[in-house]
Amino acid sequence: MAGGIAAAVPAALFVATAGTALHRQEWMLTGVILPWGAVAALVLLGSVQLLLGAAFRSLIPTAACGMLCYMLAGWWSMLEPGKRLIAADISGNIWIYGIAGTSVLMLAWCRRYRQPHTQPQA
Repeated sequence: MAGGIAAAVPAALFVATAGTALHRQEWMLTGVILPWGAVAALVLLGSVQLLLGAAFRSLIPTAACGMLCYMLAGWWSMLEPGKRLIAADISGNIWIYGIAGTSVLMLAWCRRYRQPHTQPQA
C-alpha cells in the first residue's frame, strides 16, 4: 500500500506539470479552435492512473494520483494574475474539470485490477 502511494506522488507531480504545460496547445481548423493539448493532457493522466492501478492492483494509488494532480492544478489556477499557470478559458476548463472526470473513469476501470478478497475457510 505504501509503495503505491509513494509511486503515485511523483507520478502526480509529473502529470500535473506536464499536463499544465501541454494543455494550452491548440489547433485552428476553419476558424474553430480545437484544444488538443488539454485532451492530450487528460489522456496522459488516464494512462498514468491506469498504470498505477494495474501495477499495484489497488485503487489507492489511482485515487492519490488524481487527487494530488487536481490539487496542484487547482492551486496553479488560483495564483494571482500574472503568475497564474492555468487560465479560465476553454483549454483551462477542460484540463481542470477533466482531471476529476478522468480520475472517476479510471477508478471505475481500475476496479477490475484489485486483488480478490479471500474468505476465511471455516
